[in-house]
Amino acid sequence: MSDPHNPNITNRTTPQWALYQRENFEKLNEGKTAPFSTDPTKLEERAHESLSKGGWLYASSNAGLSTTHLANRQAFYRHRIIPNQLVDTNLRDTTTEIFGHRVSAPIGFAPIGINKIYHQSAEIAVAKVAGELNLPYCLSTAGSSPIEKVGEANGQGNPRFYQLYMPHDDELTLSLLNRAWNSGFDALVLTTDTWQLGWRHEDVANSNYAFYRGLGADLGLSDPVFQRRCRESGIDPEKDVVAASTKWIDSVWHGRAWSWDKIPWLIEQWKKISGGRPFVIKGIQSVGDARKCVELGVDGIIVSNHAGRQVDGAIASLDALENIVEAVGERLYIMYDSGVRGASDVAKALALGAKFVFVGRLWIWGLSIMGEEGVRHVMKSLLADFDILMAVGGFNRVADFERSTLESYPKSYTLIPDRVL
Repeated sequence: MSDPHNPNITNRTTPQWALYQRENFEKLNEGKTAPFSTDPTKLEERAHESLSKGGWLYASSNAGLSTTHLANRQAFYRHRIIPNQLVDTNLRDTTTEIFGHRVSAPIGFAPIGINKIYHQSAEIAVAKVAGELNLPYCLSTAGSSPIEKVGEANGQGNPRFYQLYMPHDDELTLSLLNRAWNSGFDALVLTTDTWQLGWRHEDVANSNYAFYRGLGADLGLSDPVFQRRCRESGIDPEKDVVAASTKWIDSVWHGRAWSWDKIPWLIEQWKKISGGRPFVIKGIQSVGDARKCVELGVDGIIVSNHAGRQVDGAIASLDALENIVEAVGERLYIMYDSGVRGASDVAKALALGAKFVFVGRLWIWGLSIMGEEGVRHVMKSLLADFDILMAVGGFNRVADFERSTLESYPKSYTLIPDRVL
């Protein structure tokens, strides 16, 4: 990925993602154009056209009245980036480090379940693209592909993490952790806000739950301990995939909350299995919970409200990020997730103290539209957007995004009263 028009190219050691813009501009010379627009609104509309009713409802649904989802977007709009001019950004570096991995940018693939309802290539295609782009990939316990196949698709040595919805069955939990570690997933991410799904009106109204239809439980059905649990219950997955799939999802989205008391055990088990690799909690929104993570020796947290899909009327994740960074920013590796729609959102989260940012719905829309190529186009576009923002905004390194690079309005400030983006 080199630019013959840039005299400093020989000195730049990282990919010029900005060249993806030129590549798409030049397509017209061959009678082509870009695969599709990555404007978030148009991307969502195109995905809606491509998906089944059930796929669309599950991908787009939010908890309750969608007020948490709206709050996430409002929070980004009240922060404004202050560009710096006449800064030599020809040698800018988009790379950063996460848990010992040097990656292309501070952008990762958030864990999202049942990718098979969006495209038949499912998690396999997504993991493959993540590996190609050298961006961290996080596999959901609710994934619709076996852990082993996803790890293989992601490629040897590429950064990949396993997100756990913890069963109330320790043997099953340990089986999942061992499978993940043996498949190259070298960080564990425990999600703590989804013991069961939030109330999502349209999903409920349309009985839209793929697992209860026998779809998307491949990760669980391929687990040896879960297979034994099926036999013990008199279920043959080959003959009754609906019963097996239902049993699987009821094992991980079980409606039975865990408490902080269980966390030391899980940390101990993961550290033993992985030889001390990072343990992360996803779903932290309060300063008190962040401090508890510090006390328990958690390596990192992902400040996230599940993109507004779990608790309606909740605090915006970006506002939570500010509070948490101020309280424990020097004591935890803090990451961010929820509501990200473009490179400027990534930059704002970094400026507010996140070390890394995960995106979800953007690549889900790409997967829905065009499978593997759709994911690739969306994520290369996001990387190009970020690279160009650094170039024209006067930022040479990821660390240049500091609190002083933002002008921020009061939390009461609103810009998008009529539409949720």
